[in-house]
Amino acid sequence: MTSPTDSGEAANPKRYHHGNLVETLIAATVEIIEERGAEHVSVREAAKRAGVSPGAPFRHFRSKSALLTAVAEQAMNRLTEAVADAQSKVDSADPIVAFEAIGQGYLEWAISNPTHFQIISSRTLIDFDTSDSLRDQNEAVRRKMIDLLTQAQQQGRVAPDTDFDHLVLAARAFVYGLARMAIDGHFPEWHPSEPPSLAVRKALRLFMSQMTNSKTRVEVAPGDR
Repeated sequence: MTSPTDSGEAANPKRYHHGNLVETLIAATVEIIEERGAEHVSVREAAKRAGVSPGAPFRHFRSKSALLTAVAEQAMNRLTEAVADAQSKVDSADPIVAFEAIGQGYLEWAISNPTHFQIISSRTLIDFDTSDSLRDQNEAVRRKMIDLLTQAQQQGRVAPDTDFDHLVLAARAFVYGLARMAIDGHFPEWHPSEPPSLAVRKALRLFMSQMTNSKTRVEVAPGDR
């Protein structure tokens, strides 16, 4: 009969419950990043925080990169849910509104989850190319954006000669830049008059109005004020 320590579990039953080691290690890794920064993450430190033996995590994560990639995969899952939730709250029959909802969902999630945003955004910390879930979910969002732009073009709301690949790149760069500025604390210097969470929503709405050649006045829903 094996003891908890022999099976990989240390004397910290409050942290680790059998069958949930991966989730526990990911949560421990997020704690390390929030307290000390990603440079201090190690598989052994995550094991210590999780209350398991030093060798237990290596059955799941053989390196720091693998552990951080798992954090990124968790982030992508949550981001995908946030975008889907944002889209569920708007008129799905309007491709422009649905396109903007992707950006608004991304911004809201990023600002509310800065640690996960930092990890999923850094290709130097994670192994993006070896993760099927990261690549597949990222491509699914990109394809969704192109599909919505195609619908908008068919409705005459986007110029017929629009290069969708570059427009999607510009939209992605725009929301990423807004999120990065908000999380890194740049808004007090660049836009001190509003909370970042409100300013990014207005900025995205302005971007959309320019993209579709519609009126440029920025309207904000009552709940966003």
